[in-house]
Amino acid sequence: MSQEFNHITVMLNEAVEALVTDPDGFYIDGTFGRGGHSSLILSKLSEKGRLLGIDKDPMAIAEAQRRFGDDPRFSIEHGAFSEIESFVAKRELVGQVTGVLLDLGVSSPQLDDPSRGFSFQYDGPLDMRMNTTSGESAAEWINRASESEIADVLFHYGEERFSRRMAKAVVAERQKSPIMTTARLASIITDANPRWEKGKNPATRAFQGIRIHINRELDEIETCLDQTLELLAPQGRMVVISFHSLEDRIVKRFIRRHVKGDEHLPSGVPFTQSMLNQRLKGLGKAIKASAAEVDANPRSRSAVMRVAEKC
Repeated sequence: MSQEFNHITVMLNEAVEALVTDPDGFYIDGTFGRGGHSSLILSKLSEKGRLLGIDKDPMAIAEAQRRFGDDPRFSIEHGAFSEIESFVAKRELVGQVTGVLLDLGVSSPQLDDPSRGFSFQYDGPLDMRMNTTSGESAAEWINRASESEIADVLFHYGEERFSRRMAKAVVAERQKSPIMTTARLASIITDANPRWEKGKNPATRAFQGIRIHINRELDEIETCLDQTLELLAPQGRMVVISFHSLEDRIVKRFIRRHVKGDEHLPSGVPFTQSMLNQRLKGLGKAIKASAAEVDANPRSRSAVMRVAEKC
């Protein structure tokens, strides 16, 4: 019997309220997860409304089919949200999407399942792939990458200031025997961290950096945002929930760039607002999880939601 792992959807009501503006519309949940957002979105749609779910994780696809397979308004695609354009194009709905929701990062079931290899808190095979059917695992990468490559990943994606010490320790330890489990990697990283942050496991940043690298998370966010802008209908919305500064920075800059419009108009030449080619307008300020939500679900404490509408 498979073990069940609980998942609490972050900013559920706030995200769906911002997303669903037309019950007859076509919406995309680009990070289906375990279907928390999708379930509430479907409850807001009419019989004409449609929802497309996307997820890399085969377990998420199975859950989507189990929960919503009989709902004619719902469909699911196994793949990355960076493939969103192709999924919409085959439905011939480019430029007709009413809203796209992205709940970034790793889901609770992925973190809590030791067999997935995401967490330093549980011992398991060192995998970290969101899509377990393709790509290089964390173990494969950590045992072949150069010391400088490991250090760069930990520094740039994990924002780990002791990245070089950690990379040196990893290379030294793998020469003794391959690093194949989360517990062993966490132990190596912890021993190489000379200054632990209060209230944070000393392996946190390193594991984040490796996970982001293995899944190409930041590249995929940028690709997805660019494609989403082309897929949205006028007044269509994008709602993005980020969980760390690297993700949120990408989303914030993307929205700001398209709210501002063209920056290189000739100096001294009069221009109208329409000439700026503004493609988005931001809706309100960034929203963080409420104190009550953080108390109920500590993993929501770093969540930041941004909403923008296509002009």
